[in-house]
Amino acid sequence: MKILIILVAALVLLAITAMAVFVFVVQNVETPEYRVVERDEPFEIRDYPPLVVAEVTRKGDRQTALSAGFSPLAGYIFAKEREGDRVAMTAPVTQQPAERIAMTAPVTQSSTEPGEWSVRFIMPARYDLASLPAPARGDVRLEQIPARRTAVVRFSGRTTDTLIGEQERALRDWIAARGLQSVGEPVYAYYNDPFTPGFLRRNEVMIELAQD
Repeated sequence: MKILIILVAALVLLAITAMAVFVFVVQNVETPEYRVVERDEPFEIRDYPPLVVAEVTRKGDRQTALSAGFSPLAGYIFAKEREGDRVAMTAPVTQQPAERIAMTAPVTQSSTEPGEWSVRFIMPARYDLASLPAPARGDVRLEQIPARRTAVVRFSGRTTDTLIGEQERALRDWIAARGLQSVGEPVYAYYNDPFTPGFLRRNEVMIELAQD
């Protein structure tokens, strides 16, 4: 019995330590600054400044394209193929369909219809396009996304196509209820690594809003 109690206590201590490390790491990763215009949990309207991103385009279903896009972007920021210093990792990694992906009812992304996706790492705020090192690979592009207003829904869990589709539909319903107009394709934002438990993850669907 004593051994069992010791093992349970050790597991609890390990879980607490892991949680503390997770919180420390998440809090110390740079994320883009934004101004909250309206909050109606779990929804927000945010104003973002211009953001500089490293971007690649990949084809396939959502998860395949995300995985394929991550490697060249990581190679860029960690200076694996280019000259110059490393660029600090930030959050979130974002993904946006370059072509509209076929949807089903209820609104969920189809995992059987390949599409084209833009996968992006957001660069730290201290960089502009001129100060970033040039990519070694031709498929990695440096772009500046203009300032924009977005509607956002935040949620936890593992980002399956079904969960993302449900959250996107909820966000579009919320936008429509306020008489707002969306612009362009949704952006899926992933703030955590694949090893983070689902209940601790921060995920977002972001949709740009038209402004007068």
